[in-house]
Amino acid sequence: MMTSVDTDLIRVLADPLRLQIVTLLARETLCTTHLVEETGAKQTNLSNHLRVLREAGVVDTEPCGRFTYYKLRPEVIESLAGSLATLASTARVSQAADIKRACP
Repeated sequence: MMTSVDTDLIRVLADPLRLQIVTLLARETLCTTHLVEETGAKQTNLSNHLRVLREAGVVDTEPCGRFTYYKLRPEVIESLAGSLATLASTARVSQAADIKRACP
């Protein structure tokens, strides 16, 4: 069953730039400067998206001198993937059993 947390996380990841950030962070831990270079986004725009990802629990920060590094929290993505896999499995069972509600 999809929870409100899953729904919120889907909304967070639905933004193309945030999804691009998450994809980059899946490969390596990066600072804002790296992410600006990789995405071509303005630093202020990128910082706003990183704040949303941080507040949603998708990324963690790691201070390093005057820079802040961001790293992906894979367990959050795995949890969402598990919920989506359960949803797909439920649909397969329902369709195989030809479960449908009769119209009134």
